[in-house]
Amino acid sequence: MDCNCKKSDLTLIQSVLDEYGDIDGSLITILQHTQDIYGYLPVDVLYAIAERIGSTPAHVLGVATFYSQFRLQPIGKYLIMLCQGTACHVNDSQKVEAAICSELGIVDGETTEDGLFTLKDVACLGCCSLSPVMMINGETYGNLTPTKAVEILRKLREEGTN
Repeated sequence: MDCNCKKSDLTLIQSVLDEYGDIDGSLITILQHTQDIYGYLPVDVLYAIAERIGSTPAHVLGVATFYSQFRLQPIGKYLIMLCQGTACHVNDSQKVEAAICSELGIVDGETTEDGLFTLKDVACLGCCSLSPVMMINGETYGNLTPTKAVEILRKLREEGTN
């Protein structure tokens, strides 16, 4: 790989590659552990994984981009998963999303410049009785209004910058 980007510390995944590198069909397991270590899947690490398991970078990148559980970019300190399922949609989740986007200056899939927030629309959080709903770092916030969502974000921003 030829780029001027920061190189990742590959020693961090050495134990994962030692344990799973020679096992056929272990790519997803390797990618899961790798993402747990780095918080996302750096491209230079994907190239190293491909070389170690005897695969092509295109194959490894193809698997990493096919499954929605994998991220190729770092996420913010607060990962906002905003439900867009049927119950949330009919209860105005799109208005909540508009307020979040306006407040943070990002859209679905982006991270704020300060690295605090990442917004991710999801198909369903399984909390239909609380719709519209969002989950931030595992904590559920329900019965949202645009105003309530913005208040939550402002409180987290205050906490995150202190």
